[in-house]
Amino acid sequence: MKIFVTGGAGYVGSKLVPRLLEKGYEVTVFDLMIYGEEVLKSHKNLIKIQGDIRNQKLLEKYIPGHNAIIHLACISNDPSFELNPSLGKSINYDSFEPLVKISKESKVNRFIYASSSSVYGIKKEKNVTEDMKLEPLTDYSKFKAMCEKILNNNKTNDFIVTTIRPSTVCGYASRQRLDLVVNILTNHAYHNKKIRVFGGKQLRPNIHINDMVESYIAILNANDKKINGEIFNVGFRNQTVDELALDVKKIIGEDVKIVHEKSDDNRSYHVSSDKIKEVLNFETKHSIQDGVRDLQNAFLRGLIKNSFKDEKYFNIKRMQSINLV
Repeated sequence: MKIFVTGGAGYVGSKLVPRLLEKGYEVTVFDLMIYGEEVLKSHKNLIKIQGDIRNQKLLEKYIPGHNAIIHLACISNDPSFELNPSLGKSINYDSFEPLVKISKESKVNRFIYASSSSVYGIKKEKNVTEDMKLEPLTDYSKFKAMCEKILNNNKTNDFIVTTIRPSTVCGYASRQRLDLVVNILTNHAYHNKKIRVFGGKQLRPNIHINDMVESYIAILNANDKKINGEIFNVGFRNQTVDELALDVKKIIGEDVKIVHEKSDDNRSYHVSSDKIKEVLNFETKHSIQDGVRDLQNAFLRGLIKNSFKDEKYFNIKRMQSINLV
């Protein structure tokens, strides 16, 4: 099977692509490569293309011949989107329908879309399931929700479409991010022995990056009828930021100090991942503490250097540095 991965040199992509190659797939990565092409090691079954998903001519050139698309490329999360809303819209929304149509016309069989669990907005229900009304609070999450609808409107028996709504990812990858909640806490705990928690009672569903990768593979291997037009939440557990901080402290050391500060950010997300377990028999295997431990090991081995100042670990800093437009 030949798989076309947009954003394959990003955080999740840098972990997903080697796993796909390990399983014998042929992979084409289509990415701006703003964090470096070297995050993906060369492989006989890997093609790396530096390209912008807004460039329809490039997509028309390279997509034909692939069996599946995994669409990861986007301006990821609210802060990055809000840095330049028009840029975010052009990449996350305006380019989406042309990508879907080019894929469909190119006889691609499967299209897997990485949406976000933030599309639900703030819910009072304990278990937020895939069939609940979407109430996105930000432009980032609104466009994610709109893209889901576009994708499902294009499904046929020959064009199998699936949406994943991931929780926030944590853990180590060759294209590391240190601007996500668990990774932020771990970076500060390891280097400063101090964690600042803003608020603390907000719920944040998280997932270990290895489990995130395996969820895509589970969908690639699933029966068409089980996944066509379906949406799956993917997460480990709903935990408060306070609980996440304690998880970090348990791994990094009891000498880590947790300091609480007030926060105006009352966003609180919690999701149920029962559906993907019931339909695809997929279960997460790694805890948040495993993700913290992986980052700790990476720091110890010198794999993550200058972790507070190097812009490559922070989406907003890199976008500003290269003046991405």
